[in-house]
Amino acid sequence: MRTLFDTYGAMLAKAIAVHTGYVLLSVAIGFVLGLVLGVLLSRVPKWSGVILPVVSVFQTIPGLVFIGLLFLWLGMVPATVVAALSIYAMFPVLKNTYTGILGVEEKYVEASKGCGMSPFQTLMKVELPLAMPTIIAGLRMSAIYTVSWAVLAAMIGLGGLGDFVYQGTSSNNNTLILLGAIPAAILAIVIGALIDLLQKHVTPRGLRKGVGR
Repeated sequence: MRTLFDTYGAMLAKAIAVHTGYVLLSVAIGFVLGLVLGVLLSRVPKWSGVILPVVSVFQTIPGLVFIGLLFLWLGMVPATVVAALSIYAMFPVLKNTYTGILGVEEKYVEASKGCGMSPFQTLMKVELPLAMPTIIAGLRMSAIYTVSWAVLAAMIGLGGLGDFVYQGTSSNNNTLILLGAIPAAILAIVIGALIDLLQKHVTPRGLRKGVGR
């Protein structure tokens, strides 16, 4: 084991740092985009009949194909990976934001209007807080998926834990595969746990029962 880490320790640490950077940046961008688009879509629900099916079809495009297309356009730069992962990370947040806001009971919206709130105030103080458990569930799904999608960065020479996975696969070296796969699995578990904590903090007290189970 010591020999293994003497040989690959520095490479593994760099790969974990690069992989984590891709994930955090992409999920942050995807979350903002998904939240904004989900809110906009909830304001005009009739558009959902067109936009959501298109989004669903787009999700079926293999990540490797999409990154390959962006690679031809942007070249071998980190922005290629971040752009591709951000778009994929956006989808679960967009769908959950839209579903969560539309799932807010009408009586709460009507009560906010009765209190003299503007549409923006109703969105910020009533709809988004009540929809937050659903939105954060989309964020959790997005983050965990992105950890696995980020492995594809290695396919265009941009590092991450995929370097170990693909090198191990090509050389039939199970040790290298595990060196890439195990940290990725741990990273997904850690990020999922952190988002579970976030969900508990952003969920209104009256809705916290059962959250995080």
